[in-house]
Amino acid sequence: MGYYELKSGPPSNLDGRQDRELRCYDLLDSLGIAYETMDHPVADTMEVCAELDKYLAPAVICKNLFLCNRQKTNFYLLLIKNDKKFKTKEISSQIGSARLSFADADAMLEHLDILPGSVSILGLMNDKDNNVRLLIDEDLLQDDTIGVHPCVNTSVMRVSIKDLFETYLPAVHHDYTTVTLVGED
Repeated sequence: MGYYELKSGPPSNLDGRQDRELRCYDLLDSLGIAYETMDHPVADTMEVCAELDKYLAPAVICKNLFLCNRQKTNFYLLLIKNDKKFKTKEISSQIGSARLSFADADAMLEHLDILPGSVSILGLMNDKDNNVRLLIDEDLLQDDTIGVHPCVNTSVMRVSIKDLFETYLPAVHHDYTTVTLVGED
């Protein structure tokens, strides 16, 4: 499978792929969740991300932010529409946690088995102790499909939001909290 070629199901060639990526495909397949995959260059620039957006349409593209409180005792995965601004104060007041900041790479690896740049709702499959609270921008729930990384930032998937919320999240024993984000300066 070449770059920017959207294909139904897992990539044709699974050789050399990371275990964390393969576990994503295996879990979604075992749950009967349909998805499409596409390999791409490392998504580390806005240019690469913009190129991905074109191929994933009409899937909504979102920011996946891994956050924690000041004491680093509570962790949050926030999914927010790509065109919205993240405001700590706006989220903090809705979830009752002051002083949110970005969690570090070690916490990300420990709780989600994901490295920076690869954060995704699919990482919750690795959060066996439910240490991460999922927060969803209410506007995301209005869309049909979403683009997500399979725990690596060299592939992307287009998957049904309904399947993620009604089948995947219960299977990985996670719930979510809907948050309202204005998304303006």
